Amino acid sequence: MPIIDVHAHVTPERFKEAIRTEGHWYGVPAAAGELHLGGFAKGLSERYAEMDELGVDMQMLSPTIGFYQYGNDLETTSTIARECNDEVAEMVAADPERFCGVGTLPMQDVDAAIAELQRIMGDHGLKGAIIDDHVNGRTYDEPEFLPFFRAAEELGAVLFFHQGGDTCVVHRISRYKLGNAVGNLADRTLTFATLVYGGIMDECPDLKPLLGHAGGYTAFGIARMDKIAGAMEPDLGADGTLQPPFGRGSGEYNLQRPPSSYLDRFYYDCITYDERALRYLIDTVGIDRVMLGTDYPAPMFLWDAVNWINGMECLTADEKEAILSGNATKLLGV
Repeated sequence: MPIIDVHAHVTPERFKEAIRTEGHWYGVPAAAGELHLGGFAKGLSERYAEMDELGVDMQMLSPTIGFYQYGNDLETTSTIARECNDEVAEMVAADPERFCGVGTLPMQDVDAAIAELQRIMGDHGLKGAIIDDHVNGRTYDEPEFLPFFRAAEELGAVLFFHQGGDTCVVHRISRYKLGNAVGNLADRTLTFATLVYGGIMDECPDLKPLLGHAGGYTAFGIARMDKIAGAMEPDLGADGTLQPPFGRGSGEYNLQRPPSSYLDRFYYDCITYDERALRYLIDTVGIDRVMLGTDYPAPMFLWDAVNWINGMECLTADEKEAILSGNATKLLGV
């Protein structure tokens, strides 16, 4: 079975060419493609060579997060999404044994996002989409997004949640790269919480959410979520109903189950950088929900991840196989 990396980004070659010749791509500057970071400037031959060196047989390609462009005008964002997605689809079609892919969507307009998701899954055979943890500050429990999640569920789309740009931490501090080191993980935890507390996971029971960077702090803070939901003793009612210790806010979704009971409804990559943390994640969410992810070729790249997984004494041979291949094969149908 192929070793599959579900967290690998790509900056389109058509973007690179436009930057070389025009200095921008539909008005978007070079910074959007992160070419200044080095890894994103690499071409296809270098990608193949590094995949081989790292023992990765297949990457699930996702457009670099600078191309979300949710704050741009809809026409420009839609054009950028279409161009990015077409290039990912071309890479997949040229070598389906080495690549599968997800696209990016104009999430500031739900109808446009649904249309693009339908296009890339219907015409191009992509597996779903990579989306930010919020859309211009709006979280996914807002009613306007429910039609999108229903459409994604119907299509069988994998929704890869990955931060883009500033995270919630930058409102407090912008130093020390804590927006990435801490905010990345905080944003992913908020995504899990809003999808659960907001009722999206109940409305869309067959949704396939994949949380990048191991789901952030979700697994490590889930007991507190249970507590605040009134799902722990002695808060539970005599009939087992949840009794939030602070009560429920006006208009809030009436959660019927502990947040922890939704952990195995999500998928997670293995990017914890720490063996003990990965073991805890597996024990908390289930071995069938965790997959190889590296964040290639970003600066936070989990280097030599295949050997890292294979060298862990805390994992059984079956668990290693599940993380490196089996779980992604089932999820992606490859």
